[in-house]
Amino acid sequence: MSTFTDTWKQHDFAGIGAAIAARTAADVRRALAKQGRALQLEDLQALLSPAAAPFLEEMAAQSHRITLARVGHTMQLFAPFYLTNTCVNICTYCGFSAQNKIPRKILNDEEILADAAVIKGMGIDHVLFVTGETTRIGRAYFSNAIKLLRPHFSSISMEVQPMTVDDYASLAADGLSAVIVFQETYDQACYEKHHLKGPKAHMINRLETPDRLGEAGLKKIGLGALYGLSDWRAEAWFLGLHLRYLERTYWKTRYSISFPRLRPHAGNDIEVTPFGERDLVQAICAFRLWSNEVELTLSTRERPLFRDHAVRLGITSMSAGAKTNPGGYSSEPDSLEQFAVNDERSPAEVVEALRREGYEPVWKDWDATYDGCERSHERERVDAAVG
Repeated sequence: MSTFTDTWKQHDFAGIGAAIAARTAADVRRALAKQGRALQLEDLQALLSPAAAPFLEEMAAQSHRITLARVGHTMQLFAPFYLTNTCVNICTYCGFSAQNKIPRKILNDEEILADAAVIKGMGIDHVLFVTGETTRIGRAYFSNAIKLLRPHFSSISMEVQPMTVDDYASLAADGLSAVIVFQETYDQACYEKHHLKGPKAHMINRLETPDRLGEAGLKKIGLGALYGLSDWRAEAWFLGLHLRYLERTYWKTRYSISFPRLRPHAGNDIEVTPFGERDLVQAICAFRLWSNEVELTLSTRERPLFRDHAVRLGITSMSAGAKTNPGGYSSEPDSLEQFAVNDERSPAEVVEALRREGYEPVWKDWDATYDGCERSHERERVDAAVG
């Protein structure tokens, strides 16, 4: 069966970077003139190019208009829910990397419920389970966590190790709404440089994970590159290529794009390629023009002032009140974080900022019945446990 790997292999990363650098102002004007008509891959190169810098205001205006037409003045809010910092991979950029000599923790049922109580108390109704990659937990653990909290939260997403089609299909039946899988980098040489040991070192397996998600029928798939590892313009282009492939292949599925930038973390410092806030604005706007329907997500890695302004650029989803360590919401506030959070405001403070900009928060992604998860007798037990 054909996968995205076949498409990816048709393009040279360095060659794409050079092609993007060679795009001209005329190329940018042609792309912007299409006004909602389907952009081609060369148009995406133009919108990501240095030549597009003088057109950033026009790109932002178009992105804003398109987003308002699709979702109005709304912003979906969610919180990451870290279940464990245990990991067998050695990755140069991550605080959970196996070579870091730090305490490891896997949340048990009581600890999961304790964190859930705090998250629910903040008003959050959509959580994203996050873990390191470890053989100590797998489908059975995730199934239990989903069943434990699905009657209480309207939506549960997951960002964990790559799994099989059968695993994903089974978890979707349990009530899993979406899976996020960041490729980190589409640059093979860079990938090998930063993924030194463990299952994550197998680039192709990770590259094909969204295909397995599509086969399993997940309702939403999230993609992203970790900006700062390689040439951001080429990374974004390959991410756009990946999105277009998935939208056409698994057309019943919704998609989201995230824009994580490297943040301080435990372990050794690494060389970071330039990707400033102006570059981030260009990437956000380019993706909104590239795909009018895709959900664009911005995390608490970014500073509050930037996030407040980004709501008008095309962002439709934000994390709020985030803790990036297992038990961080309740029992382990000082344990190791995966990365340093930049926006430490509470969800209530984020909501206040959104409303000042004329936006309304959306706490609920969709109803549990949409995933076939009727609220049952277990609701009473879970509600009592999480308050």
